[in-house]
Amino acid sequence: MRIATAAYPLDWFESWEDFAAKQRSWVAEAVAHGAELLVFPEYGSMELSSLGGRNAAKDLEASLHVVSGLIPEADALYCDLAREFGVHILAPTAPVFDPAEHDSRPMNRARLITPKGTIGIQDKQIMTMGERDPMDVAPGGDLRLFDTGLGKMGIVTCYDSEFPLISRALVEAGAEILLVPSCTSALSGYWRVRIGAMGRALEGQCVSVMASLVGRANWCEGFEQTTGMGGVFGPPDTGFPETGVLAEGTLGQAGWTYADVTLDQIAHVRRDGVVRNATHWMERTPGGRALPTTYCDLR
Repeated sequence: MRIATAAYPLDWFESWEDFAAKQRSWVAEAVAHGAELLVFPEYGSMELSSLGGRNAAKDLEASLHVVSGLIPEADALYCDLAREFGVHILAPTAPVFDPAEHDSRPMNRARLITPKGTIGIQDKQIMTMGERDPMDVAPGGDLRLFDTGLGKMGIVTCYDSEFPLISRALVEAGAEILLVPSCTSALSGYWRVRIGAMGRALEGQCVSVMASLVGRANWCEGFEQTTGMGGVFGPPDTGFPETGVLAEGTLGQAGWTYADVTLDQIAHVRRDGVVRNATHWMERTPGGRALPTTYCDLR
């Protein structure tokens, strides 16, 4: 498959039609380059707050409600685009108020949309400091493995990629591809997530796909400046580049980054790699339990 992963800027819209036109343009461009899986970044949906007007967009709490209220309509648009172009789309994550999951606060929700228009959701598991305060975003429900026509996928949103056991659970469930939508304001934040994404690809002998929010949006509180780039990573081992980097974009430059991946590559490295991280993990962590640790006083 060809994967397209986005370095995506937040734009101001005067109308829903302007937003829809942007999404169509981005999807059409990726498809024109042969992409079958399109990955948008974390909190890319915050540009929908512009449709609530400047007062709402510049008020963090108000913007969360505006965006959440528009997600059903946005998902209908992505479903239409996925069906029309015959692609899988990881829509930009969004704050979603869902009383079935949490009674008062939003979750940071990713939605994976298939060419049939079906939707799988994955809520972020562990919140960053900014998501805890001032955003007060709630952690979501269980991890989910998505069995798609392109392979088995898991979603580890931004900070989640920095915690190995989250991705390990998905790999043990069968994940071959980890999708890592991200939003980072500083270069150090970008590298934390990138190192996490590359580490998870090494440990799981799988492919990780990182998308980033980029650019300035002075009108959107909490997302005024973001940095990063698209990247697709694998284990630096048999059948993959020696760096583990299948593709990377240009820091801070909006656009798609493309990489070609086969499931056979992943199966091959897990079976015949120079190292066998995916299977050897369990040799010292039977049943997934933490390693026993003995305290040694050397003072």
